[in-house]
Amino acid sequence: MTFPRLTVAALCGLSAVLAVDTTAAAQSLKPTPALPPPARLRFVADPVSDGAVLSFALGIATLSEAIMSTGEITPQQPNLKADLLFIDHEAQEMTPNSAWKAVSNVGLLSAVGFALVDPVLSGFRDGPEAGIVDAVIYGETLAITWSVTNLTKISFRRPRPSAYKEAQRRADAGQEDADITQTNSALSFFSGHASITASVAATATYLAFSRSPGTPRPWFTLAAGGLATALVGYGRVRAGDHFPTDVIVGAMAGAGIGILVPHLHRSDEVKRRPVWIGVIPSHDSAVVTASAML
Repeated sequence: MTFPRLTVAALCGLSAVLAVDTTAAAQSLKPTPALPPPARLRFVADPVSDGAVLSFALGIATLSEAIMSTGEITPQQPNLKADLLFIDHEAQEMTPNSAWKAVSNVGLLSAVGFALVDPVLSGFRDGPEAGIVDAVIYGETLAITWSVTNLTKISFRRPRPSAYKEAQRRADAGQEDADITQTNSALSFFSGHASITASVAATATYLAFSRSPGTPRPWFTLAAGGLATALVGYGRVRAGDHFPTDVIVGAMAGAGIGILVPHLHRSDEVKRRPVWIGVIPSHDSAVVTASAML
């Protein structure tokens, strides 16, 4: 059977169109960036929004700290019959060590001091704008971490390991009815030393990787921050002021805040860069693609 010349030409043209469409579809699925990579990652600060955040966080942090110091918050009494988590049992029996208490205090002060000094160094390295923005970022990190820590302490009112020891001492002396009245004895969860140290370490590491990629600086910052957080957390447990779960949660909360704050201060041109998510197509497999925006 012979086909008309026009029909043969039409079929050839249709095959060519399908081939072009298939090639174009495959090319469109390749993960090519829509924008060229930025020459330098930039952070920005807004006086209105950042001022509001700082006012809100500092207000809660300072006033809650003042309220806790007055003793008007009734502490929760240790329950000597409570079955603590297995990771916390040893802390209840551990003899407090004043030397480790000093180590944890020095670690906390060092972290806060670094948060004050690093923006100045950024100003010399990357210009005055970077120094000012970094100061705002560190300020928000510290204020938010401080306020969240205090609100959590007041909400849980978990007795410290030292409070358990005092309650046990009174029980052994036949003073079961003598309540512990100091508010600070029930502010164990979670550790403020660990949360603040971890938050500063996380922010410093985020900024270091962003501003000095491909150099030893970010890796040194990450190692130093992790070591400082670990020492402070261990010191709080050995000092008898916190259970291991207190410092673990404190470090996790602080690290989360410390990463989130600088991340939200990236410039819009970086935050709006598209991210390609998908599977490169093949001849004999299905193709699954998706896209998202930063």
